[in-house]
Amino acid sequence: MAEPTFKRILLKLSGEALAAGQGFGVDNTRVHEVAAEIAEVHRLGVQIGLVVGGGNFFRGVADQAKEMDRVSADHMGMLATVINALALQDALEKQNVHTRVMSAIEMNQVCEPFIRRRALRHLEKGRVVIFGAGTGNPYFSTDTAASLRAMEIKAQVIMKATKVEGIYDSDPVKNHSAKMFESISFTDVLKLGLKVMDATAISLCRENNLPILVFNLNTYGNIRRACLGEKVGSIVTA
Repeated sequence: MAEPTFKRILLKLSGEALAAGQGFGVDNTRVHEVAAEIAEVHRLGVQIGLVVGGGNFFRGVADQAKEMDRVSADHMGMLATVINALALQDALEKQNVHTRVMSAIEMNQVCEPFIRRRALRHLEKGRVVIFGAGTGNPYFSTDTAASLRAMEIKAQVIMKATKVEGIYDSDPVKNHSAKMFESISFTDVLKLGLKVMDATAISLCRENNLPILVFNLNTYGNIRRACLGEKVGSIVTA
């Protein structure tokens, strides 16, 4: 069996990926498909941290929140990510993968509080760790949370799963002649205003030299291929 290139990864999923085109809520079939892929990678011996968004329930900067106080709206968005984290935990444990949900907002009856050393211990023991509630602070996206957690757990790469093949110079859904980058620097991502992750997340990764791999989650086996070092998606490096 091929040895994985990455021994510890941070996988970033959007909430919409779990809704499977419904726009709202969790599609049970899709969650189990994603969990099966993650379990496959876990069996390779890769240590996996996960950050999932909450856009399938509530997003603090969306139209639905425009009349709300931003701080309240962001807190609602953070709680939405915990719902998704629990759905993923349930699906992963049905794949016989020991999983822990750690939340930046304490809710002890539901999940563990985020404690860095405990998270590292879970990973070393072969458990998948899902980080919920973003950073626990308003005004910070789950992209930024993914960058922060990746740095804290000393992940070798952030793998951002999207619905397109990689990073393009314009929206490939609207512009069919959009050009895809196989690799691009952090500085160029910021300079060109590409919507890879938000500027705070990109800056954090640039300062700490943490590569970001962007690939299509809808192509089955892409997470495994990426972990084995095969050519998948686009990579952002220094």
